[in-house]
Parts: sequence; structure tokens; C-alpha cells
Amino acid sequence: MTAGRRPFRFGVVGEGIRSADDLRAVAGRAEALGYATLLLRDHFVAEPFGDQLAPMVALTAAATATRTLRVGSMVLDNDYRHPVLLAKEAATLDLLSGGRFELGIGAGWLRDEYERAGIPFDPPAVRVERLEESLRLLKALLSSSPVRFDGEHYTVRGIDTFPRPVQRPHLPILVGAGSRRMLGIAGREADIVGILPRALAEGAISDDLAERSPETLLRKVDWVRRAAEAPDQVELSMMVTVVPADDHREAAERLAVERGWGAAAAELVLAMPSVLVGSTARIAEVAQARRERFGLSYLVVADQDLEAFAPVVEQLAGG
Repeated sequence: MTAGRRPFRFGVVGEGIRSADDLRAVAGRAEALGYATLLLRDHFVAEPFGDQLAPMVALTAAATATRTLRVGSMVLDNDYRHPVLLAKEAATLDLLSGGRFELGIGAGWLRDEYERAGIPFDPPAVRVERLEESLRLLKALLSSSPVRFDGEHYTVRGIDTFPRPVQRPHLPILVGAGSRRMLGIAGREADIVGILPRALAEGAISDDLAERSPETLLRKVDWVRRAAEAPDQVELSMMVTVVPADDHREAAERLAVERGWGAAAAELVLAMPSVLVGSTARIAEVAQARRERFGLSYLVVADQDLEAFAPVVEQLAGG
């Protein structure tokens, strides 16, 4: 399946940022190396990514410390913020950054976090339905005024969001999604779709090898495109693991063992769209092939891979 040839862009997730110095260092280095965006996660428990700064506050600081770097959330949990409050925060951040904010949002998945915070962990269908309403409301709040909205989960009576975002008709919205229903919602409502492994009802992310296969990704991309009003306008994104290596097969075998899949899964690892293994030249070639096959043009790496992936960014960014 060839999904078009959107220009590449690259993001970095600040998973290891714990201080103002860390934030400035990672943001400055990402900008200097040609990354398009600095992204922050939305967790208030340490697992599974370590302690995280509050994303909206930290992203504002990152935006003021840079000139061209875009900033984004990957992704905010919809259940942690009412959409009226979130729309005001997003519009303010877009204004203060000069139009550099991308709002990433999802339905929430980490049961342990909900329970430790005393937030009800509703069944998946309820959380997804609530997110779908929230997306419609957010887009209205960020693009017109005043807004009236009557839904099952949210009711708004004439709210006028201030300030107005710089980016029009509204700032870009990214939805992280892994299930068929979520991917359909993302295709209809989002500008950017972050394709993920499926979230499990018990409150974890699936570790199934099949969830990471090329065949599964093709199905997921198809679900997004079938739901989208203008499929070619939807940017497809994925978080990727980067493994620089002279011997890509040996490195893939090592990664397979580390992930608990066993050495025999090395060939499956090499085929995974979410894994890039080998030399700079090989990784660049594989990324281009996957853009042709799946439409993946927005690739995101963890900050621990910021430097290792930089030669690929230099070679491919914007091309």
C-alpha cells in the first residue's frame, strides 16, 4: 500500500527530563539537530517511563527557550482535564509559543495511575466515547466562539475561549490510537494520528508481537484512512526504537531477547515498523521504504536516542 510521500519530520520525547536544565538542554539540542518537535508525556506516577514534568507548564518553558522548535504533548490523558480548561491552556501555549504547539491527546490507558490518583478507571468504551466528545468540543473551542455543546459527557453553555490560538483554523491535534474504534475516531477528528499497539482493558499496552507486525500496521492505517474525510491530509506518526549497529541482524537478535520475545524473533524485529536497526544508511533506507508502504512520515524517538538518530534526521528531514 502506498500512502503518498509526505515530507519527513522527526520528534523527540523528553522521557529523561527532570529539571529546568535538562529541559533547556534537550530542547536546545533537538532544535540544533533539526528535530521538528519536543514532546512530553502526561503521567504523574513514575512507571512506566520514569518521573515526568507536568507537560503543559514544561512545554511552555521549552517554547520560550527555543525559536523554531515545535512543542507537543504525547499524549495528554483526556480524563485528567476538562476540555474547556484544556482548550484555554492549549490556546495560551499556542499564543506564547508563536504558533508552535501541537495538542496530543488520548483516552487514557494506565489503570495503576488512575487508581493511585483516585480517578475512576471507566470501561474502555466509556473512556473512548468521552474522548470522542472531547475532541469535537476542543476543536470548536479552539476555532470559533462562543461555543454551545450538548453531549453525554460534556455540556457547554456559550464558552468563548481566550486567547485565540495563533494557528488556524485550529492548532494541530494528534490522537494516539491502537484499537480499531480509536483509529477510526482519530482518522475523523485528528490532524495527526500516532499509531500505537492496542491498549488492553485491564490497563496496560499489549506486548503481543503481532501488534507490531507490518500486516497489523497496514490494517491500522487502512482504518484511519477509511474514516478520514481527506485521507491524504492526515499525518501518520509512530514512536520508534532506534538501534545503531554495524551488524543489524545481531542487534535485532539482542533486542528480541531483551524484550522477552526470544532470539528466534530477530527477523520479526527487523520487519517491525516501530524498530529501526543498523547503520545510518540502512535506517534511512528502511524509513523511506516504510513511508512508501505505510505512509509513516512523522517519526518520534526517545531523548536517549536524540544523538544516535541525529544523522538520520540530517539526511531525511523535510525530504
